[in-house]
Amino acid sequence: MATGRRVYIIGFMGSGKSTVGKRLASNLGWKFLDLDKQIEHKAGQLIKNIFSSFGEDYFRRIEAETLLNLKIMEDTVISTGGGTPCFGKNMDFMMTSGLVVYLKMTPGQLKSRLEGLTTDRPLIHNLTPQELLKYISDKLSEREEYYLKAPLIVDGKNLDIRTLSYMISDRL
Repeated sequence: MATGRRVYIIGFMGSGKSTVGKRLASNLGWKFLDLDKQIEHKAGQLIKNIFSSFGEDYFRRIEAETLLNLKIMEDTVISTGGGTPCFGKNMDFMMTSGLVVYLKMTPGQLKSRLEGLTTDRPLIHNLTPQELLKYISDKLSEREEYYLKAPLIVDGKNLDIRTLSYMISDRL
């Protein structure tokens, strides 16, 4: 394991990874990194532009490269993209370099959070509500194989940051 402690927040898009990550880092007195923001900084453009210009395969290569090369000092919470754990050896890397926390939510809960936000999210851009629910259900079914490897699985809908902080402190 790398020097210092790391917590990776994983889950489907809309599960609140960045929000939870920021609040958790604040509660623990740790640093916070958003992997998507790191990718945008490295690429010099927004993720939705990377997707539209170069496609998902290119994005996933940049994502893995960015994850593996994060300059993390000590005590850091990292929010990942929804697909990060599902490609390459990303999940293995996260599991060996820190504690992985899965924010688990149902397709219906995710749909409620994502409706109206589809223009900012390249994978769900222009989907009708019915298509959105089907997409979420299908993708979540595929991705849970990876998500469920996380040693800490929490309810993303009714999450209490203090309780999560205690759970993490106990494991570290």
